[in-house]
Parts: sequence; C-alpha cells; structure tokens
Amino acid sequence: MGTSRADREQLDRELNSQKQVKQVDLNNISAIVLAAGRSRRMGAFKPLLHFGNRTVIESCISNLRAAQIEEIIVVVGHRAEDIREHLRTLDVGFAVNPDPDSEMGSSIARGVEQVRPEALALVIALVDHPAVSAETINVLIDEWRRGARLVQPEYEGRGGHPVLIDLAYRDELLVLDRESGLRALFAAHRDQVKRVPVASPYVARDMDTWEDYRRLHFDVFGEAPAQN
Repeated sequence: MGTSRADREQLDRELNSQKQVKQVDLNNISAIVLAAGRSRRMGAFKPLLHFGNRTVIESCISNLRAAQIEEIIVVVGHRAEDIREHLRTLDVGFAVNPDPDSEMGSSIARGVEQVRPEALALVIALVDHPAVSAETINVLIDEWRRGARLVQPEYEGRGGHPVLIDLAYRDELLVLDRESGLRALFAAHRDQVKRVPVASPYVARDMDTWEDYRRLHFDVFGEAPAQN
C-alpha cells in the first residue's frame, strides 16, 4: 500500500525542520544503476557498447565510484548474466527485475530492496548516461548535505539524470506509481525538490538510438566509437 497524503505531509514537515548541513560519511550514500531494459530503439545492447576504453556500464560505475560512492547496485533484467559476467571483477551488487519490459519504477524498487539499511541517500543513475562525471554527481551530493531532499540536475533549464533522493523516502521508492514513477514522487513533495544547474550538458543527453550513441561518443572523445 502507498504512503497516504497525510503521511507525506508529515514527513515533509519533519524534513523541513532538519534543514542543516549534514556532516556525514559518503559511505552512507548508495547508488543504483538501472540497466534492465532491452535497448530496442538502439538496436544493440546499450550497457555493453564501447565508450572510450570502457563499456557504457563500466563508465557509469567508474563515475559513481570516483564520486566516492562505495555501494553500487546494478539492476539487471535483459541479458542479466552477460552483465554479471562483464562486471565480475568489479565490487558491485546486483538486483534483478524479472520483467525487462516493465516501467522504470519496477527497476527502482528492485534496486532499493538491495540497498543497505544504513544508507541515508540514494543516487539513481541510468545506464544510458555514461558521460556524467564524478564532479557533477558531487554537486548533487553537496546539495543534499546542505539540506535538499530530492535533487535533480538541470542543464540550460532541462532536467536530467542522475537524481539523488534522501532515503527518508525509501518506502515510497518501493511503491512508485507504475506509469509516472519518479515524477509522481517529485510532484508529491514539490517543496522538497531542488533543481541544480550544472555545467555538464550530458545530464540531459539521452542515448536512445544508434545515432544518439555515435554523437555522444564523438562529443566526449572526439572520435566515433570502436566497432562493437
């Protein structure tokens, strides 16, 4: 059962009373990488495409790790065993979404279920945003430390990813609306949302098609991707 409106309003009042800079260990921030989908529009499996001298999913994990995030949960579904094998040498956890065709909220819930209970905040990253740097991720973390509870980067007014969510909202992340997902959570707690302008255009660069992928790779590395 979802959280009632009265419960949400009470939670927001409690959070508003705690507006202060947190002095916390970054180990209390976890991340999930959503990589369960089939990549149908791409025509190739996005997580395992080359991105510089890594793959797309390795780049996502490397950026989160460079932001000093230790617990990283990769949510897998389609070709789950291929991703597990590819990442076997990296210290990451896994969650399984048994329905790769489901909406993003299902993958988020499966990932949150695996996040350790001590975590205080969660970065939710998409596997098709491999160019978002550790510096950009740290901007979100810094906003959370200053009291923001729902943090989204924006570039030239356009919202992007990853987002950072205070885990006071853990229960709501487990029961996100099937259709609207995170949008519904942000709308329900509008006064807790902090949109943060960032210098990186890559927070708002989708990589849905092969042409998107080629353009992103060229913009980041100055050359076309290696043959996959």
